[in-house]
Amino acid sequence: MAEPKSYLWGTGRRKTAIARVRIATGTGLLTVNRRPLEKYFLTEQDRNHAVEPIYQSRATGRFDFFITCHGGGLAGQAGAVRLGIARALMKADPTLEPKLRQERLLTRDPRMKERKKYGLRGARRGVQYSKR
Repeated sequence: MAEPKSYLWGTGRRKTAIARVRIATGTGLLTVNRRPLEKYFLTEQDRNHAVEPIYQSRATGRFDFFITCHGGGLAGQAGAVRLGIARALMKADPTLEPKLRQERLLTRDPRMKERKKYGLRGARRGVQYSKR
């Protein structure tokens, strides 16, 4: 009987999106919500943004990535996946931390949607001026 795989976890957040990344030693398989990365993130920009930590740490083909993400839109989820992968890779190999930190891959993006204020139409937009 084969021994069970040991997994390392990393959690990433961006805007209102949350990604849970589970990695194990493997061949470079990358699935997001049980779909291949190319079928989930349709734009090249989102795909490149999500897998940037893998290329920066030269971990291509060393690990299998199993990612579940929810909330937000696809761009926010790509940012969450990016942070989750970086955190999981850092757990797998702590010597990668300086490189990942230098590339700002371990820093959570603090930008959130600004709340709507009373008396305004949005967060900052006021009501339209009417002369008559």
